[in-house]
Amino acid sequence: MATATTGATVRTAGNALILLLGVAVFLNYVDRGAIAVAAPVMKGELGLSATDFGLAVSAFFWVYAPVQLFAGWLCDRFSVYKLIAAGILLWAASTLLMGLVGGFVSLLVLRIMLGIGESIAFPGASKIVARHVPAERRGVANAALAMGIALGPALGTLAGGLIVASWGWRTMFFLFGLATLLWLIPWQPLVRNLPAQVANMDERRVPARVLLSQWPLWSISIVHALGNYCFYFLLAWLPLYLTKSRGFTITEMTYLASLGYAVQGACAFGYGHFSDWWTRSGRSEAACRKWMMVLSQLLAAGAILGLAYADTAFEIGILLSFAGAATAALSMNLYAIAQMYAGPRASGSWVGIQNALGNLSGIVGPVVTGIIVDRAGYTSAFLLTAAIAAVGALWWAFLLPEIREIDWDARRG
Repeated sequence: MATATTGATVRTAGNALILLLGVAVFLNYVDRGAIAVAAPVMKGELGLSATDFGLAVSAFFWVYAPVQLFAGWLCDRFSVYKLIAAGILLWAASTLLMGLVGGFVSLLVLRIMLGIGESIAFPGASKIVARHVPAERRGVANAALAMGIALGPALGTLAGGLIVASWGWRTMFFLFGLATLLWLIPWQPLVRNLPAQVANMDERRVPARVLLSQWPLWSISIVHALGNYCFYFLLAWLPLYLTKSRGFTITEMTYLASLGYAVQGACAFGYGHFSDWWTRSGRSEAACRKWMMVLSQLLAAGAILGLAYADTAFEIGILLSFAGAATAALSMNLYAIAQMYAGPRASGSWVGIQNALGNLSGIVGPVVTGIIVDRAGYTSAFLLTAAIAAVGALWWAFLLPEIREIDWDARRG
């Protein structure tokens, strides 16, 4: 009876943790994407060129990507629950202070601080999912994170756009920072009440040299970067494209952009339940996730190519919905597959490395796009991004190694 009670307690605590992690990822994307919502007004007020704006966007990734390596290592060796709380405190403060920036330099510094704080989110979340969630519920758990990735930009763009239109971009940053600070209130008592054997679970560590010698890690990191290039292109540049190139008002832009993210969130929820049903039925979880990714990257390529030539709100809305459906599969399966490869022993370090390499496109992409927009216009930037999505589909289909948990004890020898 005591064992059954403990098991139920662990499951309940795990469900609460996953729910709060989904909210944390939601806030993560609200805060990192706020600069794009503010861009149509902020860019002119601060005197930023398209290249300056691209640098400010990419500054987040200058530290967010490399710090993931250290963050993942920390998650496999210290209390992942405390590390997540510390990271959120830092990124909330950075968001709030962004409402006080006076120029390019201060904006750059705060974007760097934001990147440091947010670097803990995905290694930490993956560590907790791998520790608390069995395979037959892995889809829904990662769907909670994927919904945060989708709904953060959706509601962040919607609420942020309305706040900017009514009260200005500085107010938006103040309110978003304060909202993130509130997340810490339920997290602390939940972690304190975790069963001791779960909160202090001791898993044998996987040496970094063993981890780095695995081709599956490098392969999924490459395809992660290809997918992220497309996602960050839309996240960072869509508001400017819709207002400056297609002539929509800030309010119209807000509703169009939010539509794509809303579809992304709904699809993530559906994909999570579908993949768990598939796994419970005895079919291959690995095959399901792999081919979801092939199809989603092909869909992303077609949607982004179409956006380069679409003119009407109806056309753009449909194409953004397709792009959202594609991104939902990416954001859910990238981390689920990483957890499948790494297992609970190495998920923090694995995802830290994967996210570090995968987010290099966040460093390069916004700058490349800014240069292309300044010199050749938006159409060329859309064409390049669609081609990168197509390469991602080919990689998933033909170059990713078999998806199965690595036997770390065998690899150590």
